[in-house]
Amino acid sequence: MVGVTDQRVLLAEPRGYCAGVDRAVVAVERALEHFDETVYVRHEIVHNKFVVDSLRERGAVFVEEVDEIPEGSLVIFSAHGISPAVREAAEERGLRTIDATCPLVTKVHKEAVRFAKAGYDILLVGHAGHEEVEGTAGEAPDHVQIVDSRDDLDAIQVRDPDKVVWLSQTTLSVDETMETVERLRERFPNLQSPPSDDICYATQNRQVAVKKIAPDSDLVLVVGSANSSNSVRLMEVAKENGAKDAHRIDFISELKDEWFEGVTTVGVTSGASVPEVLVQALLKELAERGYGTVERVRTAQEDLMFSLPRELRQEMKAQGADDRRERPQRDMRDAADQSPLSGRGAAPTGADAQ
Repeated sequence: MVGVTDQRVLLAEPRGYCAGVDRAVVAVERALEHFDETVYVRHEIVHNKFVVDSLRERGAVFVEEVDEIPEGSLVIFSAHGISPAVREAAEERGLRTIDATCPLVTKVHKEAVRFAKAGYDILLVGHAGHEEVEGTAGEAPDHVQIVDSRDDLDAIQVRDPDKVVWLSQTTLSVDETMETVERLRERFPNLQSPPSDDICYATQNRQVAVKKIAPDSDLVLVVGSANSSNSVRLMEVAKENGAKDAHRIDFISELKDEWFEGVTTVGVTSGASVPEVLVQALLKELAERGYGTVERVRTAQEDLMFSLPRELRQEMKAQGADDRRERPQRDMRDAADQSPLSGRGAAPTGADAQ
């Protein structure tokens, strides 16, 4: 395979870490640096095996529920958000909290509260059981109905068809979400939309970039974990938009030789919870397989950065420390040497986490 000159990689841009993921991962890193105690994290801070395992190796303790945490301890809430019930349970145990919920998820929570107070039935488009959906639904459980499938749509009952609004999980497919909304509108012609788009800017940007590379790709590889909704959707979006084949991988050990049979062009992207070092390791592996030419396909420029959680900033300020992060989109072409996709090496930190 090596030496064939027409083999190439189409590298989607943007890809990888979004601002909310960067904020959450760096929050755990800084907490480990600045708190001289065990740092607990409720649920995976983000949906990526490499990131979670790396933070665990550095001392973070991941738990499923707050009742597993010793009273009075420090806990960080994940980027996916929590319901008021979880917050109340943490208060009852006297836990000190750092809320790393993505600000865009918090926006949806506030919308749910506001519409519920106004007497609306809220149709929440999302995956039942997903942490983000559970958190949003928990803000107004008597007003929220989750729409995860056509069966859910058919079962909806509302109090007033003129007071119905839809909200959505932030990491869904844009196209699929709007198809669901249109079906909802067939049943409820006066269905209202949220005041601004709920689907995360980063989710949209990554899907647009994949749509751009898919028609010219014989194979699209998406770096991301199986429980990452946006990573799974990137694979599906690639297939729906012309890619001959597409697969999601966590590690290069998951690559299969048969995937590359007859493949001239490989498209590459990564989910919003994936550090860039993992993509660079994949590109190195592809180069060894003969795909050494990399063409970058950019469809948007991202430079958004969210400030770290207030509780963490206060502790850092008391210690004379600052955020120390750089803006996104810096060049990471040499990052593969720092931490291979096999999982060896330290977790990405600071600017390298972007």
